[in-house]
Amino acid sequence: MNSFKKPIYLCMSFIALLAGCAAPQQKPDADNAIYWPEPPAPPRFVHVATLISETSIKPVTMEDRFRKALTGEREVPRIFSKPFGVAAKNGLVVVGDTVQRRCFIFNLQRKKVYPLGVAGREGVLAKPLGIAIGANSEIYVADASAKRVYVYDAFGMYLRSIGERGELDRPTDVAVTPDGKRVYVVDTGGIDSLRHRVVAFSAEGEKLFEFGRRGLKAGEFNLPTQVSVAPNGEIIVLDAGNFRVQVFTAEGRYQRSWGRVGRAFGDFARPRGLAVDADGNVYVSDTLFRNVQVFNPKGELLLAIGGDQKKDKPGTLAMPAGVAIDELQNVYIVDQFFKKVEVLHRLQASEIEAIVTKRKGAG
Repeated sequence: MNSFKKPIYLCMSFIALLAGCAAPQQKPDADNAIYWPEPPAPPRFVHVATLISETSIKPVTMEDRFRKALTGEREVPRIFSKPFGVAAKNGLVVVGDTVQRRCFIFNLQRKKVYPLGVAGREGVLAKPLGIAIGANSEIYVADASAKRVYVYDAFGMYLRSIGERGELDRPTDVAVTPDGKRVYVVDTGGIDSLRHRVVAFSAEGEKLFEFGRRGLKAGEFNLPTQVSVAPNGEIIVLDAGNFRVQVFTAEGRYQRSWGRVGRAFGDFARPRGLAVDADGNVYVSDTLFRNVQVFNPKGELLLAIGGDQKKDKPGTLAMPAGVAIDELQNVYIVDQFFKKVEVLHRLQASEIEAIVTKRKGAG
């Protein structure tokens, strides 16, 4: 898919790749696009799609429209029961479901959804949480109950696992470096454990080193849950129990942190998901705030996406969980309550300028 030039082309291009959204109101155009922040502020993000099932990525045929006209069918069945983790890269969107004990692979080019981790002698999932996709489209899934990370190919076929017996207590997330040579796994531990840490492995699954232990000091963790690799190689960790984000070098040396428990802008109440974009901005979802807060690399709050919403509409969030960002700067946000994945696009400077200019002309 080519770079987006204007918001209307953005929406149409992404939806063309998705081959149509599930419902008419999920197809924004130039006149009713949903932006964050809201006007009159210059927009930074635009809503482009909602993923709920295979119908979200398949084109709507004349036969589909005729059937709906005859039957009055309106509600589209949702394949998720309790989605949590999400990863997106190379035309793949992978969503984990902790109730169904499986992942779903949305293959945008093939317009198909494949199950992952439900059959076979190896790689059957028990509690899939964090997900990552490598440069070669290998899919990594942290399984908290199996106490290891499973690796699959782009079609969901099991390849190998990471984490020998006793190496991990409760892996909850995984991140892979762009070259695929290093894998970082968050080992959340538990209330009776001191092993609250991040463990680094080679691509082959050999343990290289670990950093962190349970505590309140800089570089220590209290129930860490998420990890991401920033464009500059830094390791970003969501230290959920300490209500903060911590930043480390690739070798695990502490650099900086931000965050505190509270209800003000930039605070955390129940942080759940973490992602980093191409500029190093950090996205943190918060279930209690019902939003995703976006910080610059220094930890300064830029804006919040979402808010106190109780109705399921395009772009609304009630219980946000996993967050992911693909190479095209599309942002994927899992909502557990509404059982969906909202897809936004981070607007570039030229796109923002075009929208602002059009607003001035319309005004």
